[in-house]
This record gives sequence, structure tokens and C-alpha cells, in this order.
Amino acid sequence: MKPDNSTFIDTHCHLDDPLLYGRLADIISAAGSCGVEGFIVPGIEPQNWGRMISLSRENERIFAAPGLHPLHAGKWDLDIAALLKELTPDIVAVGEIGLDYFEGMPPRELQKKVFRAQLKIARDASLPVIIHCRKAFADTLKILAEEQVEKFGGVMHAFSGSVETARECIALGLKIGVAGTVTWGNAVRPVKIVQEIPLQHLLLETDSPDLPPEAQRGKINEPALLSIIARKVAEIKGVAVGYLAAVTTENAKTVFQRLK
Repeated sequence: MKPDNSTFIDTHCHLDDPLLYGRLADIISAAGSCGVEGFIVPGIEPQNWGRMISLSRENERIFAAPGLHPLHAGKWDLDIAALLKELTPDIVAVGEIGLDYFEGMPPRELQKKVFRAQLKIARDASLPVIIHCRKAFADTLKILAEEQVEKFGGVMHAFSGSVETARECIALGLKIGVAGTVTWGNAVRPVKIVQEIPLQHLLLETDSPDLPPEAQRGKINEPALLSIIARKVAEIKGVAVGYLAAVTTENAKTVFQRLK
């Protein structure tokens, strides 16, 4: 059910993913019945950017945020850069971009080069960025500072770092993305983040079809489940769900200014 007549924006959901795309009408309808009225769709690789743009044109509640995920850093070239620049008038952010130092990922120096290139495109277009960071906070923060991210802003997607690192991100003008991991039975850092970081710095996201809430682990995640994340965050914060919805929705519009 839709909680407290509240509406939310899922600031990170891969509606272009094959696990979701074929059921999109049902997924959007289910999300709406749970109060989720806006959907930001970040990119992973260029082959899906066109689909994302089409979705945003077909549905005024869907917003595209194409970018090249560090997993696919090896695909970056001048043509891809030109395409991303060409798309900037029609998108709300560049994402998801960043660094991932997990075993088996592309070489770190290549990731850094591609990350910086996309940050520059975002800065030139005055667009915020959606940042993916895994096991790479020191380098990510260094690059973000050097590329002056405070001038265009963004969000640390599905944040997995410490409270201290979150505060460093906030000092750079970034919001902190809270995903389904906050509901997991073994969650420590995500819960601590919600406890310690003021609500005006938080955004809500599902990362659909990944990172489902505790009761749905092992299943396909979707935007309707954002309401479960919201209830958990509201519980931790000791606030009404309606208040949480109002604040986080305003936060999203502050970051992603083309939502307004």
C-alpha cells in the first residue's frame, strides 16, 4: 500500500535491464501504488543508452542518466565520449560512473581515466553525477575533489563506506544513496549512516533489479520495494514516512535539477 499518501523518487533503478524491461508497465503500476512516482535510470554501457532515452521520452516520470560503469571502462573511446556529450541536453545526470577495485575489474588506471573523462562531460554540461564506488574510496574522493564535483553535485550510489567517509562526500557537495542493504539483517554500516547522517543529505534508491530488501533477498528487486526501504529509514530516524518522503523527494530535486 502507498504509505501515508507519500510519494517517492527512486533515484537509482535500472528499468532498461532485461529482468525489468519486459514487465515495465506492471512494474511502473506497482511502484505507483506504493507511492513511487519518479524513476531515475542510470546507465551501465552504451548499448542501452538509446533505450534509456526512449523510456524517458515515452514516460514523463522516467529520467535517463547515461554513463559508463567502471566494469565497462574498456569500451570508452572518442565515439562513446561524443555520444554521451550529444545526449546531455536530454538527461538528468551522468551515471553510473566511478571506480571499482573488486577483483577482476578493468585496470585501475584505465578506470580513473574514464571516470575523469565523464566527470568533465558532466561538469561542462552542468549535470550531476551518480557515483559507483567499491573498495576505492580514497581514489574516488581524490578525483572528485580534483575535478571540482562541488560545482555540479551528485550522489554516492548505494553508499557502503563509513560515516567519516560519508561526511567527506557531503563536504564535496554529494548526497548519500540509501538502498535495500539498510534492511538486511546483517547491516551495520548502512544503518549507522542513516543514524548519523542528517536526513537532508540522504536519497532513497532500490538499485533494481539488484540489492532487494531483506524479505526479498534472492528475488528480483523493483521500484515498488522502495517503500520498504523508506519505512526502515523512517524507523531508524524516528520520523513519519510522509515526512521522510517529503524531505528525500526535495533532496532528489535539489540534486537532479531537471526533475523540477
